[in-house]
Amino acid sequence: MNYHWDWAVFFKSTGIGDEIYLDWFVAGLGWTVAVALVAWCIALALGAVLGVMRTLPNKALSGVATAYVELFRNVPLLVQLFVWYFLVPDLLPERAQVWFKQELNPTTSAYLSVVACLAFFTAARVCEQVRTGIQALPRGQTMAAMAMGFSLPQVYRHVLLPQAFRIIIPPLTSEFLNIFKNSSVASLIGLMELLAQTKQTAEFSANLFEAFTLATLIYFVLNMSLMKGMGWLEKRVAVPGLIGSGGK
Repeated sequence: MNYHWDWAVFFKSTGIGDEIYLDWFVAGLGWTVAVALVAWCIALALGAVLGVMRTLPNKALSGVATAYVELFRNVPLLVQLFVWYFLVPDLLPERAQVWFKQELNPTTSAYLSVVACLAFFTAARVCEQVRTGIQALPRGQTMAAMAMGFSLPQVYRHVLLPQAFRIIIPPLTSEFLNIFKNSSVASLIGLMELLAQTKQTAEFSANLFEAFTLATLIYFVLNMSLMKGMGWLEKRVAVPGLIGSGGK
């Protein structure tokens, strides 16, 4: 392959003000992190609530959580993104429609849509992780807590959830990494995150291989850093003898 690599391209001017191509990657990485972190916080909170609902003896609440999981888990992510961006705003009250479509900056509108999409999509997956973690615990713990006079909310808060979250840190790590990778769909509705900036750099500079190589390295370093951080957290909160503690 007779290809002349030009790594200096990232320090060349884009022709737009004083920007260089590396500035585009930094801006794109910023949007990727902003999308993923906010969406993850919402997904984790909502998924935890839904996971608890799926394990409750109340069939109505359990049914609602199950229906949510089946809906959001079985519809492709891209379809959900387009629904959030193109359809959901039209279902809002008229004043909210005007605010979203006309008063908001297009970038902000795209950001809110992709955050909502990723948050609700990932919450369905987190829900299943939380449900599995709770159901992995011995039933005797719940009965013992109830015998001690704990109410059901107290059983979940003080007994089940602290243990369940320790067990499910590894699968939650996978979901955390996925939400960063899935944030790349934002480029389809005009949000200039890392993938969009990579494609723009490749088109403007004609250095396709360099642009996508740098993007690959950024994603790799980002995800490896997250994995190391979650691995540290898993060891930090591990309880000796508890499932998921690794026997340490």
